[in-house]
Amino acid sequence: MTSSRDYYEILGVAKGASAEEIKKAYRKLALKYHPDRNAGDRAAEEKFKELSKAYEALSDPERRAAYDRYGPAAFEAQGGATSAGFHDPFEIFKEVFGGSGLFGEGVFGSLFEEAFGVGGNKRSRQERGADLRCDLEIDFEEAALGCEKQIAFPKLDVCSACGGSGVAPGSSRKACPTCHGQGQVRVTRGFLTVAQTCPRCQGTGAVVERPCASCRGEGRVKQTAEMSIKIPAGIDDGYRLRLAGYGERGSAGGPAGDLYVVVHVRRHEVFERQGNDLYCDMPISFVQAALGGEATVPCLVGKATLKIPAGTQSGQVFRLRGRGVADVHGRGIGDLLVRVAVEVPTRLNAEQREKLEAFAASCAPDTHPQQEGFLERAKRFFSGE
Repeated sequence: MTSSRDYYEILGVAKGASAEEIKKAYRKLALKYHPDRNAGDRAAEEKFKELSKAYEALSDPERRAAYDRYGPAAFEAQGGATSAGFHDPFEIFKEVFGGSGLFGEGVFGSLFEEAFGVGGNKRSRQERGADLRCDLEIDFEEAALGCEKQIAFPKLDVCSACGGSGVAPGSSRKACPTCHGQGQVRVTRGFLTVAQTCPRCQGTGAVVERPCASCRGEGRVKQTAEMSIKIPAGIDDGYRLRLAGYGERGSAGGPAGDLYVVVHVRRHEVFERQGNDLYCDMPISFVQAALGGEATVPCLVGKATLKIPAGTQSGQVFRLRGRGVADVHGRGIGDLLVRVAVEVPTRLNAEQREKLEAFAASCAPDTHPQQEGFLERAKRFFSGE
């Protein structure tokens, strides 16, 4: 039955509206009254049919010209609107939203095709394999200087029995008898006929006569993979190495995912790392601090000599340039910072005590300037000056 309402009025546009304005108006109203959004609403269903007829007539320049001249009678003369091409309303959606899919390409189209269960073409079941994570613990020196380590981890890999095809020896794949190799079957939903992925072949259009007994047709089996990896110099705790293509093998011969090796660095008993710089605390004797001298400092590679000036205070930091960690990206080498701690003797014999007492008696007030300064500040504080 032909609608008695004016097609322009149905779409809510003026008679002189452009093709783009007609398309936008139809898109908005078609989504609003779509049957899948209004399940059981006969009024919405009729409205959707009416919108589809109106858009079908006005979207084509020749049909629009005929409608403008003769009205709905132009299509009745051709056997009615349905015979003019309204057998599949979703074809109109393809025109409106563009693209090869029902609602166009991209995220928008994918969401609607999935929601309405329509559209799509024959697709392959080949899927990219999953990414894997492997945790590796190494020594502090191995992280700083670089090394080579052997790792082992479980993963799904190519089935050796079938070479990843999933087909038993002597067998083959044949066209799916359900969809006849199309990968889709057509399903009627009310007044609509839509295409859906074939449930038997999952859209591949082919089925396996006899699946491989080892992998049960999956094309991959659980295995323990072993490999040697290079740890770059300068790597730090928590650093993640990406090894492309060493993850799990995809199903049905699909590409493999990636392997991510997360490095955990053991603490060092001497050094502490901050960025590319190393820090260490080194005790020196009371005599070394007072008289000055030289001290041997351990480094990541070898040793270094540190000159200690006379009067060095506890907590003073000395920098040895280029004795730190190499930057993992090749941007130079850090420094080694040595913080000295003056060690006070804990056990003195009589002779040592006598000499220290004589030394203390001979010291002038300016011998210990920091102590003297503190006492002066404390005196002013308590006197209120």
